[in-house]
Amino acid sequence: MWKHVALLGVVAHLGDKRAAILVEAHRDRTHDEWLRRDEFDMEAFPDLERFESGLGRVCREARKLTIVDADRLVRIGTGDHGEKSEQCDGGTHESEFEFQIRIWQKFRMRTSPQYSRRRFLITSGAALCSTSLFAAESEPVFDIHQHTKYLARTDEDLLAHQRTMGVSRTLLLPAGTPVSRDSTHLGKSNGLAAGCGGNETVVAIAKAHPTEYYFGANEVTDLENAEGEIERYLKMGAKIIGEQKFGVPCDSPESERLYHLAEQYNVPVILHFQHERYNLGIERFDKVLAKFPKVNFIGHAQTFWANVDANPANQTVLYPKGPITPGGLTDRLLRDFPNMYGDLSAGSGLNALTRDEEHTRAFFERHQDKLMFGSDCADAVGVGTECTGAGILEAVRRLAPSKAIERKLLWENACRLFRV
Repeated sequence: MWKHVALLGVVAHLGDKRAAILVEAHRDRTHDEWLRRDEFDMEAFPDLERFESGLGRVCREARKLTIVDADRLVRIGTGDHGEKSEQCDGGTHESEFEFQIRIWQKFRMRTSPQYSRRRFLITSGAALCSTSLFAAESEPVFDIHQHTKYLARTDEDLLAHQRTMGVSRTLLLPAGTPVSRDSTHLGKSNGLAAGCGGNETVVAIAKAHPTEYYFGANEVTDLENAEGEIERYLKMGAKIIGEQKFGVPCDSPESERLYHLAEQYNVPVILHFQHERYNLGIERFDKVLAKFPKVNFIGHAQTFWANVDANPANQTVLYPKGPITPGGLTDRLLRDFPNMYGDLSAGSGLNALTRDEEHTRAFFERHQDKLMFGSDCADAVGVGTECTGAGILEAVRRLAPSKAIERKLLWENACRLFRV
């Protein structure tokens, strides 16, 4: 039986790309065993099942657990689980509780003190391996869809979330001014219906982290001063207009005012299409694309992705399941209009990718220059099944027909579209 285990996390060996994940396992007081990188494939993260088969196996049998800060190799906590530690599922010991809290604070992992010790080890190990220690060595990822204050998530949690996901650059999309009118459903859709922050909040983060974050500009579509408010932030360097998520027709005069502004400043517009709720009339959007050929539009959300299918059962079904027939409205818009792009973010994007994986591989092939990764998730973990963004990253990497197409979807297309 293993008596002690020490997860040292990721140890940075400067100039050595074989930096190890070190797990120190003590069978007794005199014999140590080190499980190195060849037993923990870095490319498996955040594949928790593969990690669990290695580290989890050892930790289940450990009598004592020591976690060490990978940056300084300083012990920051211990948990004494007793001789039958494999039966412990969440800590009751004061030392273990302290150890968990300190780790959660370090990696901003939101979970309860009853979190399974096995699951915690797996997730915290993945978080360690996703920190900035390997930022220069990992392949870059551009996330075109994130928000500040998302469901009350703090700015600090947002920053930690993006680093844990392995994102190199993030585009922050603000909400509009909180108002009570029909286009905001009498205020229910303020904050993009998720408590998201406005223009000033995204500018603040982008200014504080100029190499990692960009910002967009937004306003409620039919407010009288919408153009002026958005233009103020475009002059400050906003990269996009949106997320436009308001109860107006996508071809309304008020919407078209903003499309003209986008053309003037040469920035894209991102639209949240949701049947009978936001940006109504997607079936007429081909005319908008034809009318504004110099404006790049990015489609997003439930109705955009439900219409990837040529035979959608019902427009009110926002997350359809089952096989997809190619040639749906979304497929045609991407095919027929050079200025139409797709945002893979959120549960709607993930659902479209995973409901018919054979279709997705061909879809990626067809539209490899038009699709971009976005996360649009509000969690504070950034890894595993709790994080939609992590699921989308996994799906893209698994289903892209080639490495070249994967890099387009995760990096190159966004860099080209936003000219960075």
